[in-house]
Amino acid sequence: MLRMPHYEFYMNTRIAICAALAALILSTGARAASPAKCGPFGDPPATVNHGTFAGFVTRHNPICAGGEVLGPWTDADGIARYSCRYAPAAASDKNPLPLVIFLHGSIATADSVKMTGLPKLIDSADLGGATPGFILLAPEGRYTSHFYPGMDSNGLGWDNWYRQLNPNGVVTVDGVAYPENPDAAAIDHFVAVQVAAGNVDRRRIYLMGWSNGAAFAVLYSLNRPWIAAAAVYSAPDPFGAFNDPCPQAPAAGAASGNGQLQLFNPHLPIMHVRNNCDIAGMCPNGSRFGDQLRAAGGSLVDVILDPSGSQVTKCDDTCGTDPTAQGDVGSGASLRGFWHHMRWPSARNDQMLTFLKDHPLGAAAGP
Repeated sequence: MLRMPHYEFYMNTRIAICAALAALILSTGARAASPAKCGPFGDPPATVNHGTFAGFVTRHNPICAGGEVLGPWTDADGIARYSCRYAPAAASDKNPLPLVIFLHGSIATADSVKMTGLPKLIDSADLGGATPGFILLAPEGRYTSHFYPGMDSNGLGWDNWYRQLNPNGVVTVDGVAYPENPDAAAIDHFVAVQVAAGNVDRRRIYLMGWSNGAAFAVLYSLNRPWIAAAAVYSAPDPFGAFNDPCPQAPAAGAASGNGQLQLFNPHLPIMHVRNNCDIAGMCPNGSRFGDQLRAAGGSLVDVILDPSGSQVTKCDDTCGTDPTAQGDVGSGASLRGFWHHMRWPSARNDQMLTFLKDHPLGAAAGP
């Protein structure tokens, strides 16, 4: 493990690398969608590349500086999964605390939770527990194919395109068995371990996420009745964004065909903090997501920010107007959107955590 003085250098280096990669993403435009056989859960499961990225073989296990590394746990694809855990000393079976699950963005890692400022709040933030504080769980994704532009078409992240997240596991449709999304199963595992320890307030299990992690946090939460609420930042629409060949519309009841997806926690309270000018013209995609979710009976609070961090009521059309986020932006707008996307809105942490606090479950539930 790296010593703490080296950790900031490590994180700053990763940030610089991610910035360079994101610039390449914006410069390459949208990747042509691979042929896909759309099914009742959208796209087929993502192709696992076992740690290859841009032609190089790479591996990553989280460092979790200041916290604890959980894992490995092997998923259904044979991939070793890990999670970071940050917990105040006050957490115990006699003092169960709220649990916040944070999902990192694509190309980033579980250690990027440090960039949000959330680990610094685990002792003091009031999320409605008997005492201040919360347990923070930051699982790590895996290297798979993505329907994202450019170099982000293959990298570390979350598969929000294969949407089989039924809480009961394997589902059979027309004689075909569809396994559970492995990323959802990994989160299930790490949450179940925390709940089994007896120090989690089961009425207050929440999701947060950034970018691709925000999209998967929303998708996961909308299918887990034991999740109380979600507060995410800059999420592409998990039901259809960029060059996804198998978009779906969320549905509160049974799906009417492959173009719809039944949700198992459709009334989940969600706060979506996002930018009026975002990467690849993503703001109108977030607006479409909110409209579709509300039409399905969902509850979503939109917090749209301008470059100064002030709340506004609409997207900046100069950064794109395509609701599928096809990146119809000029080079200047692309760069502006990229910088906005790469900054976690730490000034909104209190607002996001207060939203979570205000939306506990009515009765205890659990995985």
